[in-house]
Amino acid sequence: MATSLYDLSVPTFLQTVTALAGVLDRAAAHCAQTGADPDDFVEARLFADMAPFHFQIEAAWHHAVWGVEALRTGAFTPPALVGPVPFAALRAIVAEGQSALAAFDRKEIDDCAGKALDLQIGPRRLAFTAESFILSFSLPNFHFHAVTAYGILRSRGVPIGKRDYEGTLRTTAG
Repeated sequence: MATSLYDLSVPTFLQTVTALAGVLDRAAAHCAQTGADPDDFVEARLFADMAPFHFQIEAAWHHAVWGVEALRTGAFTPPALVGPVPFAALRAIVAEGQSALAAFDRKEIDDCAGKALDLQIGPRRLAFTAESFILSFSLPNFHFHAVTAYGILRSRGVPIGKRDYEGTLRTTAG
């Protein structure tokens, strides 16, 4: 059986977005236990020249939700970044992403297979098929930002591990 475009995208994004929501819950619980302020994570970075935590969360959300939306529309057009917001707002963004991903229709996404999709990055125009966009642009960027957000929290002492990042695996048994 062939893997569908829907299966390549929506459940894959949803697995990690749901895990990311759990990681943010763990960070909030850690702060409640230690008396730390979760808003201190918002501007945290792994290195000075890397984007901060809030950017990592927003970019992961954009690549997941608007990556799938681009399959339908033929263009990757996420909203403007909102910038630094309280930690609670970042949790809300992730929850919104979960809801938006769960709302995508399998048949509608599968019907986008083979569709042309253009991406304009500054002066560069990149032409993709729906599959190559998801597999070579949106998923790699999504996972980069999700794992960077995880790394920032881990580097700040939040007790999370690899299984927290993996989330619920989609095994044949379940």
